[in-house]
Amino acid sequence: MTTNPLPGLTDELRRYSSGDKTIADALFDTIFPILRRIAVRELQRERYVAPLSPTELIHELWLRNLRRGGWQVNSREHFYAIAAVAMQHVLVDFARARLAQRRGDGEAPSSLDDNGFRCPAARSDLETLVRIDLLMQKLEKQDLLCARIVAMHYFVGFTLEEIAEVTGLTFRQVRHRWEKGRDWLKDRL
Repeated sequence: MTTNPLPGLTDELRRYSSGDKTIADALFDTIFPILRRIAVRELQRERYVAPLSPTELIHELWLRNLRRGGWQVNSREHFYAIAAVAMQHVLVDFARARLAQRRGDGEAPSSLDDNGFRCPAARSDLETLVRIDLLMQKLEKQDLLCARIVAMHYFVGFTLEEIAEVTGLTFRQVRHRWEKGRDWLKDRL
């Protein structure tokens, strides 16, 4: 019989998503270090998108999504997938707000490379993030698992090995879906 390395976290996530708000503070204390590590990696890559600290990004994620509950979380793996998408939406909202304040300077959007997404100049970075969000919505409709893997790798910064561990898929399955999603996005950018 195998044991879950974080059975308490999975149980707390299920209780919280079922409406038990009494464990909110304890749950936040448990997930904060994990979310902070993710936020640090994400903000390093998206430094032109949102002028936030890792803690501010986590609080945005918590205030906009997690605090309200209603997420149907089945496991910690499922939580990470949902958090990846939610973090993506926080950053896209910031990019849209900044784009609404600025007008074009003629820069072209960036492209994808084999290692992920490049960080171009600020305006095209914002435009690219918004375009990618729209494309991610389309990809979700075609292949939800592929879209989640792309979100976890690009928006949250998980390595493919970490995604395999979190999702329970093999490394080859994760790599195949990442490459499929990356190529799908490249073709449309």
